[in-house]
Amino acid sequence: MNVKKFVVGNFYEEEVLFPAVTKVRRAGYKIHDVYTPFPIHGLDKVMGLKDTDLHIAGFIYGITGTSTAIGFITWMLAFDWQINFGGKPFFSLPAWIPIMFELTVLFSAVGMVLTFCWLCQLAPFVKKDHFNLRSTDDTFTMAIECTDKTNEAEAIAFLESVGAQGVEIQHREADWWIGRYDRETVRFGKKVPQV
Repeated sequence: MNVKKFVVGNFYEEEVLFPAVTKVRRAGYKIHDVYTPFPIHGLDKVMGLKDTDLHIAGFIYGITGTSTAIGFITWMLAFDWQINFGGKPFFSLPAWIPIMFELTVLFSAVGMVLTFCWLCQLAPFVKKDHFNLRSTDDTFTMAIECTDKTNEAEAIAFLESVGAQGVEIQHREADWWIGRYDRETVRFGKKVPQV
């Protein structure tokens, strides 16, 4: 289990968050992520995140679907079970275009959804955790990953100086892990029954 240390600060206004992200990056701290209750236009550029390569995966899945359709139909109608449909040749590419199109769309759509879920670690069996539960409601939360060279006291003071509130050090597992989050944690003072 890979447990890492994070300095976590909360922001309550978007106007404070943007300059804070820029200042944190200029100071040389490694931003693990910024959690927001709604999408914020331009935050990915300020954080220095690169554009996604999901469109490349979609193209590869689409080509795979097209190749599967051409290969299967060619093998089936031109070699394995040759049937004369209205005098057409056995290899009749124009007649296969609708099936090729449908398999291209099917492979690319399903493949991109599964790839997106894998990249975002979305699955019912993957344990999820929040640095701050209010980041899904009304708070912007920035998590700075601590390395061996990070001075936690300086990082806390720096985050407070750029407008963060409730800054604290938290320990979290940084990779995928399997389990149920709700069975191991007490939420809002209520005891969760064990099943």
